[in-house]
Amino acid sequence: MCNLYRMTSNADAIRQLFGAVLGEVDLGGANLPPFEGIYPDYEAPVLVAEGQGARLATMRWGWPPFGDIRRPITNVRNLSSPMWRSALRVPARRCLVPVTAFCEYAAAPDPVTKRKRQHWFALTSGEPFAFAGIWRPVEMGARFAFLTCAPNALVGAVHPKAMPVMLTGERLAQWLREDWGQAERLVAPYPDATMIELPEAAPHDASGPQPGLFG
Repeated sequence: MCNLYRMTSNADAIRQLFGAVLGEVDLGGANLPPFEGIYPDYEAPVLVAEGQGARLATMRWGWPPFGDIRRPITNVRNLSSPMWRSALRVPARRCLVPVTAFCEYAAAPDPVTKRKRQHWFALTSGEPFAFAGIWRPVEMGARFAFLTCAPNALVGAVHPKAMPVMLTGERLAQWLREDWGQAERLVAPYPDATMIELPEAAPHDASGPQPGLFG
């Protein structure tokens, strides 16, 4: 389960890279600071379809809990569940979650530090990519979650159960605009060949207040 990621590219980088396949990206006057650590229940930048292009919005990470579930849901795996059916099948309810790197924790604590090591994964190119997400408007503001799938070999060596669904290139537009029959095909492990595990380093502690997204 991925419960920590980074988004450190600026607004212009998002406009240029994502706009190449999505069309004009409306930043809405966004001031996009680096997000060194995005945890559940944090606000984060999210792209949604708008006309022939896309719009950058801010949403809180974590789908509202339901039924016997007491905590917001961050990762979506069971795509056949009625809970996700409406959001997945309506392109307007799908979103792209810009990312520069994501973290998976080691299965066992380090014998010295007694803490689970963080393993950070990114594209070899260092460019941003996106998680395939869904979103929902609620009274207190929009919420999002992103999809997971079986891991590739690189991520699976650390977390054998799942990895986020990663999108780049033409798949960005396909996720936002295609019908579910086409979009569902994108739910697959990302190829290992263009990914890397980043050298071990202690990322910035993001437990404090987040910087504002729009200013």
